[in-house]
Amino acid sequence: MTRIAAFITLLLFTSLAVPARAISVQELAHLEGEGESELWGYGLVTGLPGTGDSTEFLPMARQLAQLMENGGNPVPDLAELEGGRSVAMVMVTCRTPRQGMRKGDAFDCFVTTMHNAKSLRGGRLFLTPMLGPTRGAGVYAFARGDITIEGPVETSGRVRDGASVVVDHRPATIKADGTVRLVVEPEYANWTTTRLLANTINDDQAGIDDSLTNIARAIDERTVVITIPRANVPNPAQFIAHVLSINIDQSLLELPARVIVNERLGTIAMSADVEISPVAVTTSGLQVTILRPEIPASPDAPRRVDRQWVGLNTVNEERQAARLEDLLRAMEALDVPIRDRIAVLQQIHDIGHLHAELIFE
Repeated sequence: MTRIAAFITLLLFTSLAVPARAISVQELAHLEGEGESELWGYGLVTGLPGTGDSTEFLPMARQLAQLMENGGNPVPDLAELEGGRSVAMVMVTCRTPRQGMRKGDAFDCFVTTMHNAKSLRGGRLFLTPMLGPTRGAGVYAFARGDITIEGPVETSGRVRDGASVVVDHRPATIKADGTVRLVVEPEYANWTTTRLLANTINDDQAGIDDSLTNIARAIDERTVVITIPRANVPNPAQFIAHVLSINIDQSLLELPARVIVNERLGTIAMSADVEISPVAVTTSGLQVTILRPEIPASPDAPRRVDRQWVGLNTVNEERQAARLEDLLRAMEALDVPIRDRIAVLQQIHDIGHLHAELIFE
């Protein structure tokens, strides 16, 4: 058996035409004032089968003593708590949606140990006040409930629907001057996108309010300011909902091609239009098996020929680039390991033949 490096040759080919897809404004941008937020708090997990913090961890002991005092059972000396490991002090976090939250909403929260607890399995999070992300923000929710361990690490877990909201939080999306602002999502952010959004909204509203010629204007690569028409001031929600539902031809966005690689998970994701210039690549992840001497072929024992290469052909010789998707499919067909595929991508990018932004997560 002879191991040799196989040669992958990229030839020119034509790409299939893909119809343009419409994308709504709300897929491209969100209203300024909306945004995910994080609630947090320190809590105690009880009921652990000897896997909690040691009582030498004074922050936990003090918090447990305070809890017992609030319940009418004061602890005069922290030494009285020594010897038990059924309680663990934890950090509790909860992510809230960008649309805000209302009283009675419930969200998952996550708990992680803060000292030497070995496991949270079987424990229950005691009632924990959840604070806003900024200093002095106050209590927005209370978290409590049974902990679910979801992976191999038992010092962190989830409490499903554990955080109950007690204070309304409504995003301030309409400004005092009667405007709203669209903030373009980072993956779409550029002047082309904001200009296209402004022009599309202005075209949609043309002739509706003669006092406003252009209600939308782009002010930077991520922001479009929209003046609410006078007729819609009494009911701005209807106007805003309409603007967010306007469809845009995605092909007009002129977005840069991107390839995103996650080496830890072994995944490669890309936009549909990623091209590469003609290039030849060798990789040791392929092999050809040769038998010496050759076995004569017969109807009962036909000769098998294995070729460890794939050609990417074209019927349009005017095309000067190939699709990255076809290269990846070719390497997959040849059972090239994912690590080698990622290395090939990196090398093609380094020599300037990958016509896309290469992002490693």
